[in-house]
Amino acid sequence: MAELRFGLGFDSHPRGDGRTLWLGGVSFEGEPGLAGHSDADVVCHALADALLGAAGLGDLGRHFPDTDPQFEGMTGLDLLARTVELVRAEGLEPESCDVTLIAERPVLAPRGDAVRRNLAAVLGIEDLKRVSVKAHRPEGLGLTGDGAACLALAVLAAR
Repeated sequence: MAELRFGLGFDSHPRGDGRTLWLGGVSFEGEPGLAGHSDADVVCHALADALLGAAGLGDLGRHFPDTDPQFEGMTGLDLLARTVELVRAEGLEPESCDVTLIAERPVLAPRGDAVRRNLAAVLGIEDLKRVSVKAHRPEGLGLTGDGAACLALAVLAAR
């Protein structure tokens, strides 16, 4: 059996005026966007952080610092793809992932399959059952303020 490595990732961003909301590379038109140096896609950022953790490569800030102008406006899917390249350079391959969006809005379900397909494509995972995307509303408890957060678990296998 291949060696398996597990990583946990987290990301959060406050709302940002005049920005498009991106989650898992899917645009949620009509919803207030999130503020950030890049597109603030918490789903892609949390998953990238989980991949880096599983590979023992540190965190997003180490590889994509928000002080570096070359990463300004970078899409979440591009950041995730670059992270997958870093992981593969270590001889590891994404096997599966599980992400949970934490936000009062938007409702993720209508576009959840599109998010899954985007993540699976970037990770190179053909079986969509190995890519889980779900959401949790904090029910007004203030866990995310007026923004959004995401937890992600990534599983890597040694090649």
